[in-house]
Amino acid sequence: MEGKTYGYIRVSSKEQNEDRQVIAMTNFGIKKRNIISDKQSGKDFERPGYKKLICNLREGDILVIKSIDRLGRNYSEILEQWRYITRDIKAAVVVLDMPLLDTRKGKDLTGVLIADIVLQLLSYVAETERQMIRQRQAEGIEAAKIRGVKFGRKPIPIPPQFPRLKRAYLKGNISTRDAAAILGVSHVTFKNWVDKQEKNA
Repeated sequence: MEGKTYGYIRVSSKEQNEDRQVIAMTNFGIKKRNIISDKQSGKDFERPGYKKLICNLREGDILVIKSIDRLGRNYSEILEQWRYITRDIKAAVVVLDMPLLDTRKGKDLTGVLIADIVLQLLSYVAETERQMIRQRQAEGIEAAKIRGVKFGRKPIPIPPQFPRLKRAYLKGNISTRDAAAILGVSHVTFKNWVDKQEKNA
């Protein structure tokens, strides 16, 4: 029995258009009922459409995606999912924008090996790029600190009503929560203001 062909489409948000991916799937000959989509970030595989797809995939089926980043953006997880689909489920994967990533039946062992090598290379490049971005961010933060740039939230200015409410609190006439509610801040912030002023008094 011939397997089914599924198309998987992903866009990162509801505002993004998926037409380009849909056209690619229909041009490949995939039936609309077999096109599964997610409107969600590719940071992990906790996506309802993808989970449904994996539940439906069987040995001999084909999974088609427009480009590798539609599958996801975390390449270590992509490698894990790729191996699960091709080796455990024994379905094939076709990446339309990268013909080397095609594991359909009928391809020889060399073809499968090339697909694995390409995916490993993509994973390495993506991880190296992530490390470089983190390094540039750390260097940028350090340089900004040297220039005197302050990071973190700006301190909340103390409202003019605070001294009166502080006195009432210290006399036991009002609770921290009630005083904070009047000032429109959290009770923790109010208490920090009191403690800081009392310490510096």
